Amino acid sequence: MRIRVLLTAFLFFLQARGVEATPPNVLLILADDLGINDLGCYGRTEHQTPHLDQLAASGVRFNSAYCGLSICSASRAALMTGKSPARLNLTTYLPGRPDAHTQKLLQVVIRQQLPLEEITLAERFEQLGYATGLFGKWHLGNAPFTPERQGFGTVLQTGGDSVPSATEGGKNEYAITRAAIEFMERHPRRPFFCYVAHHTPHIRLAARAELIEKYQGAFNPVYAAMLETLDDTVGMLLQSLKEQQLLDKTIVIFMSDNGGLHVFEGKDLPTHNSPYRAGKGYLYEGGLRVPCIFSWPGRFAPAVVETPIVNQDLTATLMELCGGIVSEELDGISIAPLLLKGIEPAPRQFPFHFPHYTNQGSRPAGALRDGHWKLIEYYDDNSLELYDLSQDPGERKNLAGEQPARAESLHQQFVSWRTSVGAHLNAPNPAYEPAAGRKIYHDFNSSLFTPPVDAQQGIRQQQAWRQLMNAAIRPGTGQSQSGER
Repeated sequence: MRIRVLLTAFLFFLQARGVEATPPNVLLILADDLGINDLGCYGRTEHQTPHLDQLAASGVRFNSAYCGLSICSASRAALMTGKSPARLNLTTYLPGRPDAHTQKLLQVVIRQQLPLEEITLAERFEQLGYATGLFGKWHLGNAPFTPERQGFGTVLQTGGDSVPSATEGGKNEYAITRAAIEFMERHPRRPFFCYVAHHTPHIRLAARAELIEKYQGAFNPVYAAMLETLDDTVGMLLQSLKEQQLLDKTIVIFMSDNGGLHVFEGKDLPTHNSPYRAGKGYLYEGGLRVPCIFSWPGRFAPAVVETPIVNQDLTATLMELCGGIVSEELDGISIAPLLLKGIEPAPRQFPFHFPHYTNQGSRPAGALRDGHWKLIEYYDDNSLELYDLSQDPGERKNLAGEQPARAESLHQQFVSWRTSVGAHLNAPNPAYEPAAGRKIYHDFNSSLFTPPVDAQQGIRQQQAWRQLMNAAIRPGTGQSQSGER
């Protein structure tokens, strides 16, 4: 009875605002560590992703979509709240990497969960009378900070790995998808927010043997096979919507939590993000840019958009499209006018604060994109890098020396933003050993690693560096701390 009353009031509210009387469903599909150029529609020829390619062709594909931060939990927190990870003090994966003698600075101590007082997308939809469901990966805190406490009425959290079989992939892709389809089918007349958070294609890489064999010519055959599996599950979700006659009543969003993993970690070197520099764990474009597709048949005209956006924009955007109101200040904006009418948002800056060393070889840093200019500051030596993305999207030519005034102006603007959000800063590491740190972070700069012919060649080229990194993280074991999920 309470849900019926809420929905009735909500429909009157929508009509008063001139919004469609029947609010749209929302299907949000999130990949895990999928690179900006990993899909066919983004130019990757050795990967077959026909369902996602068709979704992009009939929807809006963004070429400059940014994650909240180039690491899992931080980006997911931004996605769920519309706020910067720096403002949330959740700036790396949970629980975070331990400090090591190779670090000049200590890691910032972060929150170990998304606080319950933060309002999530699910809670906003719940207030609008939507059915809400999460299927797959949460990674924003353990009990009591679970998705059930953050607005999700139906939850299936799966493990990150499964044994590939005739009915399953290597990351529980089909279990996640079947549960999501069952959820959508249970609500044919009630609007739903369905969040499908895959573990694919995060390491450990695994897929069915016949698919791996199919992709023997790919950079990484197992990775390519996993992407076909992921694409197949997207096709299943879209087919379910079609069979329920809900396609034109559903906003479908596909994106990744951060850039692709471009280095050898665990037992795998999954992908490369060419022509962009680096990948997951870095503030270069290969770590921050992610594939992003919006679809709402009959409402969003097909387009390829170069305008930068960030995953923090989802909260304000979906609330505007679905008739909600956001009263508090967010770090993201609504891009609904861009999606509906092609109206460009006002120019804005995109700041990122990442005060951590990563398993991928990055050091504590900050970044600011302003138009086609991009500033990066490394916190351990206060060095500045300046790139003109319009001429140098691969961020290879540092212009800070040639244009010191521009670099300093952007730096001051970035520092001002960092102060305004209460960003936590690093402290010196009293146990730092310069010689050991130099071997890992300077003698081999993993951000400049050029993709070889295939993943196995890349593993051989990075083997010695990875052994040094693993020994620093877990002294005496030589094992990688690659359990980040």
